[in-house]
Amino acid sequence: MNRKKIRFTSDKLFDLFNYTFLLILVLIIAYPLYYVLIASFSDPYEVYAGKTFLLPSKITFEGYARVFKEKSIATGYINSIYYTILGTVVSVALIITTGYCVSKKTLPFRRSIMLFYVFTMYFNGGLIPTYLVVAKMGLLNSVWSLILPGGVAVFNVIVARTFFESSIPEELYEAAAIDGSSNMRTFFKIALPLSKPILAVMVIFTMVAYWNDWFTALIYMSEKSKYPLQLALRQVLIQSQATATMIGNMDGGYAEANKITELIKFASIVVGSVPMLIAYPFVQKYFEKGFMAGAVKG
Repeated sequence: MNRKKIRFTSDKLFDLFNYTFLLILVLIIAYPLYYVLIASFSDPYEVYAGKTFLLPSKITFEGYARVFKEKSIATGYINSIYYTILGTVVSVALIITTGYCVSKKTLPFRRSIMLFYVFTMYFNGGLIPTYLVVAKMGLLNSVWSLILPGGVAVFNVIVARTFFESSIPEELYEAAAIDGSSNMRTFFKIALPLSKPILAVMVIFTMVAYWNDWFTALIYMSEKSKYPLQLALRQVLIQSQATATMIGNMDGGYAEANKITELIKFASIVVGSVPMLIAYPFVQKYFEKGFMAGAVKG
């Protein structure tokens, strides 16, 4: 009885330690997000004074009003949603089919193909050659300039390949072959339905990458009407900072103008992050299972 009691007490202490540690970890991770949120509708002077540690102070929505006042923000939202959905569909389709193909041991030159893919993770042509290729293909100022150059993420291909190798029994493929199933039919009828976890992982990885990508658009997009949200927010922030500097040089009103700039900065972070925070819970239940299954062996 004493031994059982000691064991029971130690288990409770261990659980208490785990819960405490995880709670502290969650607070460390979540607090910066919370701080940005409350700072986005608090007076910047109060933020600088450290008065918004837990609660907003002198609530103002001027930052959000300035952000949404710009017509480019609404256009950027529409563009980003379009680019993200199209890019995710194309990229995930390429990643899953590539991962499935290179997972097949019967594929000729399988190791050489994977070596070729891995090589591109460490070495690439560089920005200027890539730009010249995109320009020669007539993709400048086109949605495809944002999707095709980075459509196949090699790391994701490796994760998908490992998932197919470790999570789907080879006997299923053999049984399908005995029944006369073609490779295409086997992929769509057997492999793909069993790949929901890894599909969710690829979708969330790819969605976040396309949603947050502004540099590619900065290089290849010349029309402001085609700017994604992140680039539109960047332009608004740069314009606000330039205005603050100009006002400061003219009549000494830099402090008030800088206040608006800080509000716009925090509001932009929230506006750009909310869509992904909304989308994540819908795939979260598959996320851990798929990611761990793809990381069992490599």
